[in-house]
Amino acid sequence: MSEVSREKIEHALEQVADPHLGSDLVAAKTVQDIRISGESVVIDLVMPYPCSRWADTLRAMVIESVSSQTGLSGVTVNISHKIIAHSVQHGVKRLENVKNIIAVASGKGGVGKSTTSANLALALASEGATVGLLDADIYGPSQPRMMGLSGQPESSDGKSLEPMQNYGVQTMSIGFLIDEETPMIWRGPMVTQALEQLLNDTRWRDLDYLIIDLPPGTGDTQLTLAQKVPVSGAIIVTTPQDIALLDARKGLKMFEKVEVPILGIVENMATHVCSQCGHEEHIFGKGGGQTMAKEAGIQLLGSLPLEMSIRLQADSGKPTVVAEPNSRTSDAYREIARRAAAKLSRQAKDYSAKFPNIVIQNT
Repeated sequence: MSEVSREKIEHALEQVADPHLGSDLVAAKTVQDIRISGESVVIDLVMPYPCSRWADTLRAMVIESVSSQTGLSGVTVNISHKIIAHSVQHGVKRLENVKNIIAVASGKGGVGKSTTSANLALALASEGATVGLLDADIYGPSQPRMMGLSGQPESSDGKSLEPMQNYGVQTMSIGFLIDEETPMIWRGPMVTQALEQLLNDTRWRDLDYLIIDLPPGTGDTQLTLAQKVPVSGAIIVTTPQDIALLDARKGLKMFEKVEVPILGIVENMATHVCSQCGHEEHIFGKGGGQTMAKEAGIQLLGSLPLEMSIRLQADSGKPTVVAEPNSRTSDAYREIARRAAAKLSRQAKDYSAKFPNIVIQNT
């Protein structure tokens, strides 16, 4: 058998479409190297989003395509990922040691935004990313309990805070600094100042993604984040219910006005399956998230069920992605996380680090 050309292998790779990137592997520029030796080939792929748990499925797709189209008997596929920093709002300074900030928002409360934020952070971490989680709900911080964390963060210099850590995710919340039952009777300016301090005075350690769990609504806190915090993208959480969708649209339009890209919509509580009889019912309506995504011209990242286990696991400090990592619901969270990260990877890159600082001196 004559040696197979690189072009033939590339043609085989063009037949493999990555469902998260929405294009083939060659067009997505994921092929780093192809090394041919007789009847064997070694292919190095570098994905722009974290994909540790997805890698085996992708590897099998590549091996099948290359083997069937080239006849090579030995196809080795090495898959890694590289997360880069993406552009943020104009005039907003990037945060040190944080490549990308993703805001998770909802127009109204009670749609499961905090639970979704925690599970998405854990899903990204399980795919190999370095992840942080900032609880920006000053009035009702819930991430300490959801992430199974208690106590106060340490400070090595008396000025900055070390993030608390569990399940491989760095977490910060006002809930670490106050008693769980103490109400925060603060006016708007105090809340926004507290948010900025929690964000800027935490010693985040080389994060690929920082997930910010926003409070519901479109008030001071959301506006501060949209205008002063270097956000690379936003995820909108809603339920299929008409009222929730109406408020979710307001959140979506707020981010559009301040030029924060929308990565997509997560439809929570999309369907309920009875734990006793297995009957499935769309309690909050059907297809609302899909309709909203279509109308707004953005992606529906995925739908999540209304399950008692999701609530119980979050309340007990062990969210679904770590409590039942191989469940269908955990698979759904990871799929949503990969889609969001892949969507972010297609946005403009941040080149600010490559430009020198220009200093003008009078001589």
